[in-house]
This record gives sequence, C-alpha cells and structure tokens, in this order.
Amino acid sequence: MYKNITCKNALNRLNSNYLPFRWDLNIFRGCEHRCSYCYALYSHEYLQGGDFFRDIFIKENIVEALEQKLRSPFWKRETINLGGVTDSYQPIERQKQFMPEILRLLIRYRTPATISTKSALILRDLDLFEELARVAGADIAFSITTLDENIYKKTEPASAPPPKRFAALREIAKTNIRCGVLCMPILPFLTDSRANLEEVFRLTQESGGNYIYAGLLNLRGPTRGHFLHFIKENFSELYPRYCAHYESRAARAPYRKTIYALLSDLRQVYPLKYKAEPIQGGAEQMELF
Repeated sequence: MYKNITCKNALNRLNSNYLPFRWDLNIFRGCEHRCSYCYALYSHEYLQGGDFFRDIFIKENIVEALEQKLRSPFWKRETINLGGVTDSYQPIERQKQFMPEILRLLIRYRTPATISTKSALILRDLDLFEELARVAGADIAFSITTLDENIYKKTEPASAPPPKRFAALREIAKTNIRCGVLCMPILPFLTDSRANLEEVFRLTQESGGNYIYAGLLNLRGPTRGHFLHFIKENFSELYPRYCAHYESRAARAPYRKTIYALLSDLRQVYPLKYKAEPIQGGAEQMELF
C-alpha cells in the first residue's frame, strides 16, 4: 500500500564517527525490496504496526524540502547520503521519478552525494550522476553479498538479481563516478565461505569497482526477531546455530576474527584501484576490509 505524506525536513543529521557523511535523505519510509536482514525495520515502529515491506510512505514534498535546505546561506555543501534507511531506487521510484529532480538540485547547488542500492534502475539517471561527479562529487555503491541464486532469491526477493547489479556496476565504472560494492551484511553460515566472498571480490574487480566494503550481520531491535524467524522458516537446519551464535557478542568474537582475517586476505588477492575515501565534504571513512 502506498501512502503520501509530507516531511518537515528533507535531511536527517547523523551523529556518527565512522560514516563518511553527515546527512541522510530518504524519499520513502518502508522498502519493497523485502530484504530479510533489513536493519531499518525500527523506522516503522512509530507507525503503530505498519508493515515496513508493504506500507510504503512517499514523501511527496521531498524535492521542495530539499531545495529549501540547499538554498540556505548556512548550507556548507556537505556530502548527502541518498537513502540510508530505504533504497532510493525501489520499484515505486520508476513511477514517481523523484531522483532526477533531486540530482538536478544537487548539481545546481554543487552538493556531493553518495548512494547505495540494490536496483539497476539507477542507470536511468546515469547522466545526472556523471554531471554531479564533475561539479561536486558522486559515489555509487551496489549492495551485493552473494551470487548464489538459492540464497539471494530468499534473502532479497524483490531486489535486482546480483548479476544485473554487477552489469550496472560495469556501466558506471566506464564513467567518472567513483563506484564499488558493499558486501554487507555477510550472513553467517550462508554467505561467509571463502568461495562465495572470493566471487564477490573477483567480480567487483573485474567490473571496474574502485572499492569494496564488507561487514558482518548485526541483529538488533525488531530485525533480530524478524531475521531469526526467516532463518527458522527457510533454513531450519541453521536455526539452532544462529540462536547460539547471536547469544552474545563474546560468543561471536572468534568467528569475527576468522572472517575479518579472510577478508584481509582477499584484499591482497584482489587489489582494487584504490581505497575508498570520503568524497568532497565527507567525514571520516568507514573501516575497509
């Protein structure tokens, strides 16, 4: 169900010491991609039980609200993250077409932006991202954790298939836009094998990506119950292992050490063009594995 709403502010101020940006813009509340591990389920709690994956709230005045912010004499042209809570290119964007208008505003006010997505729809606006990269700075990342069809069709049922995301990455890599892959979250016992991670690293390099971030699954708030239920329903043999694994952070410490050692090794085997650094106006970069 789609519902139109208005927002008072287009941008949310982020207080983080590790994110490479200070501002976040979300066109929607809720996301149709239905990723089983989505960390943003908490954002629907105040809506009195709304379904995060089916009740999509559309901020109809997002473009006007953004321009009000950008034209302020106090705006310092800091990097904006386009869609930290929900994917800016989820299916309804094909109809609403907010992103072209948002990108034109960023170009006009010379404001850099970064975005991550699971959709190839972003190619529709590639020319605008190219122009933004020229005048201010732009970074595009695709979220990809596995090429295993059995896994991604269950864990990310409404997202573009990973091969299609890599194809889109290859197109973007031909431009002046910095681009890469977010290999996160790595799902314990599902996508954490060397063979799987090596395939993601290899294809990132072959597709022309400039960087790859990788990180393990955290289960907090409503995401914990939702994801564990998903595991019980779809990978029942792993359910006891997951319950034990997420019993405490201390219990996961040896596992984390092993996985991050593997990721460090893969970085040596598949060196990328350069490490990802904050684009103009950004803050301190995330830890890169």
